Amino acid sequence: MSKINFVEELTWRGMINNIMPGTEEQLNKEMTSAYVGIDPTADSLHIGHLVSIMMLKHFQRAGHRPIALVGGATGMIGDPSMKSQERVLIDEDTLRHNQECIRRQLAHFLDFDSDAPNHAILVNNYDWMKNYSFLNFIRDVGKHITVNYMMAKDSVKKRLAANADHGMSFTEFSYQLLQGYDFLHLYETENCKIQMGGRDQWGNITTGTELIRRMNGGEAYAITCPLITKADGGKFGKTESGNVWLDPKRTSPYKFYQFWLNVSDVDAAKYIRIFTDLTRDEIEALEAEQAHDPGQRPLQKRLAREITTMVHSAKDYEMAVEASQILFSNKAQDILHRIDEDTLLAVFDGVPQFEVGRDLIEAGTPLSTLLVDHAAVFPSRGEMRKMTQGGGVSINKEKITDPNMPASTDMLLNGKYILAQRGKKNYYLLIVR
Repeated sequence: MSKINFVEELTWRGMINNIMPGTEEQLNKEMTSAYVGIDPTADSLHIGHLVSIMMLKHFQRAGHRPIALVGGATGMIGDPSMKSQERVLIDEDTLRHNQECIRRQLAHFLDFDSDAPNHAILVNNYDWMKNYSFLNFIRDVGKHITVNYMMAKDSVKKRLAANADHGMSFTEFSYQLLQGYDFLHLYETENCKIQMGGRDQWGNITTGTELIRRMNGGEAYAITCPLITKADGGKFGKTESGNVWLDPKRTSPYKFYQFWLNVSDVDAAKYIRIFTDLTRDEIEALEAEQAHDPGQRPLQKRLAREITTMVHSAKDYEMAVEASQILFSNKAQDILHRIDEDTLLAVFDGVPQFEVGRDLIEAGTPLSTLLVDHAAVFPSRGEMRKMTQGGGVSINKEKITDPNMPASTDMLLNGKYILAQRGKKNYYLLIVR
């Protein structure tokens, strides 16, 4: 067993909202298994999943065994907790694909493959629910939990109140019973005695502990974490373009890094506790640095480094840092020619783009023709000439002195882009096809 006390660790990190009496005593007694349920309705996790994943990571660090449960069966239904609408249902092939993608992402946080006694395991509740008939389920399980008990749960009350005109389908109402059965199944097959999740899951989790008590006579426990919020009241993990995903195809490592780098000081102090495994001493030292010189933003920089490296890689982190310097660095030309296409597009997301023919580049078309007639970077050759003379025109961050300089394939970034700059802040991306 590790010397880390799991409950103490989560407490100082601000990661415990509620804990069932007896949980800490169980953890101190023996290596214990605990699980977190993960919704498999997408082929990637997003940062909203990270709190419960970090709970599993700290759990394993403390010498206990983490279980990640992919809700293949319950994902076909949809959890009503904190939702105002029923979820779109998905098919089994999609669920299996999503499960494999999620496992690969979880492997960045959890040890699945070693021979350690507390190596993590991944399970899918579809595997034990797919052949369980409805009649057998309501006979074996349903009779142990009353409708009164289920109606008293906050998740059900809020769902009914939010949809007074339409009510709540039986499918959704059954969700907490199915989740409770998951806990019972893992208790019996994996000796799993704890379920963890977000604050909104408390009702579903305690239904599981009650089912275990009534059907098995056993003791099981629950831990929930707070729902993460932003200091300004905005929703954590949401940007103008939507969720911040762990899949680099959905959210590039550069954008992922930028999300964490740009959080407020208040949020950085909270997030660095939750989303890294830095020690308390390390974090307090960073906080002291931040207090001494807030402009250097050591909390945000270390937070972004730790989590980008953990979710992606050290190489992706270094590329994101380099890309962040493109607008200001005197090495910008070298960086531009090194970064990959996705990072380049992420850095210059939102700048005006123009498509130009590859034949124009290969023919050595003068830049004044290219940037006036084929891409509206300048309204006239006269204005381009005047700005060039003043040192205000750059191609790929290199100032040009001759507006009639011929374009060439040597200018192409990633074989298809040219970055034109007019003045200090106006960028334009030429896409060569």
